[in-house]
Amino acid sequence: MGLTRDEVAKVSLLARLRFSDEELDTLTTQMGQVVEYIRQLEEVDTESVQPMAHVADIHNVLVDDVPRPSLDREDALANAPKRDDECYRVPAVLGD
Repeated sequence: MGLTRDEVAKVSLLARLRFSDEELDTLTTQMGQVVEYIRQLEEVDTESVQPMAHVADIHNVLVDDVPRPSLDREDALANAPKRDDECYRVPAVLGD
């Protein structure tokens, strides 16, 4: 059983997406195909598969954190369009 047009319309409303009737019909078909494809996974026997967090054996790839001199403040602020003595100046985002 695929998705209905009403279900896709509800999801698009919740996601605040606006689609034309033609786009909604196309998305209903496409999303229904995706759901049906994913349902095939229910048929796979996973009884002997150990739970895992990731399919690949990944190790930490970060380098050691070694202290070193940082960029001088004047150099860091040199190309700032607006600044004061210490910081970048940006427009207020949350109001006054």
